[in-house]
Amino acid sequence: MDATAVLFANEAFYHAFSQRDLDAMERLWAREWPVLCIHPGWPVLTEHAAIIESWRRIFRNPATGTVTPHYARAFVYGTVATVVCYEEIQGALLVANNTFAIERDEIRIVHHHASHCANPPPPEPKAAPAVQ
Repeated sequence: MDATAVLFANEAFYHAFSQRDLDAMERLWAREWPVLCIHPGWPVLTEHAAIIESWRRIFRNPATGTVTPHYARAFVYGTVATVVCYEEIQGALLVANNTFAIERDEIRIVHHHASHCANPPPPEPKAAPAVQ
């Protein structure tokens, strides 16, 4: 598994999250691997249907804002990889890890865990706009 491809899959996860795109989120989750999802303050979810239902509930909540990942780092272990990052949600930073695996030649998420962070890093510097 390539770290760049894993980081791209992680970005796709956060894009689906921010856009509240349940279809895209469901396509990202593995169906053949054991899956695990731990949202802050929620119980552990270990069934695909329960995980998708959790995202449905989160997306329906009008208080859910956009989510922006920061400081994403990929750790590749053969055909499995974990991305560690910080999630910016409504001005707060959570620490998260997202684990991906190859399933039918596609990178799929098998584990998501986000939790509060006692000592978040400083905000990432914003990229300067491209000069044309």
